[in-house]
Amino acid sequence: MWMIPGQNQSWVSEFILLGFSSDPMTNSILFIVFLLIYLSSVMGNGLIILLICLDTQLHTPMYFFLCILSLLDMGYVTTTMPQMLVHLLAHSQTISFAGCWMQMYVFGALGITECTFFVVMAYDRYVAICHPLRYTVILKWDLCIWLAAGTWICGFLFSLLHTFFTMSLPYCGPNKVNHYFCEGPSVRSLACMDTHLIEMVDLVLSVFVVVTPISLIVASYVHIAKAILKIKSTQGRCKAFSTCASHLTVVTFFYGPSTYIYMRPNSSYSAERDKQISLFYNAFTALLNPVVYSLRNKDIKRAFLKVVGHGRVD
Repeated sequence: MWMIPGQNQSWVSEFILLGFSSDPMTNSILFIVFLLIYLSSVMGNGLIILLICLDTQLHTPMYFFLCILSLLDMGYVTTTMPQMLVHLLAHSQTISFAGCWMQMYVFGALGITECTFFVVMAYDRYVAICHPLRYTVILKWDLCIWLAAGTWICGFLFSLLHTFFTMSLPYCGPNKVNHYFCEGPSVRSLACMDTHLIEMVDLVLSVFVVVTPISLIVASYVHIAKAILKIKSTQGRCKAFSTCASHLTVVTFFYGPSTYIYMRPNSSYSAERDKQISLFYNAFTALLNPVVYSLRNKDIKRAFLKVVGHGRVD
């Protein structure tokens, strides 16, 4: 603990992350499970990035966006999982106030970037299906780069606001965070003042970074659905829909849990439930994305076989 000059109040200088269990045997098992999940996530997303970079046939806007999504997922899971793995085996589970600040900021920045980036990917599918003949004309590389850069800027800006408002609250004890990383709602619950105003600010930010992207994605897919229904052949409709199925899958698994965490009222806060839900959209979504995009994508399969020396796949 340390004292704030001129105030009769002590602030914590570090937090203790309680994680999932205090039992050493359980933690050893969890360490193995989460290590496998983390390594699989990093290698799966890393492989997709490598294949897209190496195969010139994948140098299109769609795969450029997929490459960025994989990069986001790698950073997203790396922000939390390595530290959690260390805490599962170490006696000390502390994190400094500055470390908590930084982890919350980077995690939030990458998460918000991914939220808004799904809108860009939905727009890509909209142009591909609704305006196929003008696809390369509309989605020029300059526009693709600006769209990608804009999502990163939004992510890091909105996360700065969220982190600043959360970490500027007075934390005078206790300092035990019932979570496996410094997630905003879990840390904020330890503040020794009324957080109602901060929660309202957070809710407004959540509308911009969750509700607005979801609305734009839904609008895109309404137009996509109309375009698909106009296709006369069943085979053509199935082929058009299959190009969107992967995106719809990862969007559902990402937005569902994150919407619950950041948009539910504070009165329904449950530490144990939040840990499980956070683990799902943090670790399992990063693991799911390369599986969904590789198993359902012939271009990725072809590129993989080409790289390992098996030629091309039909």
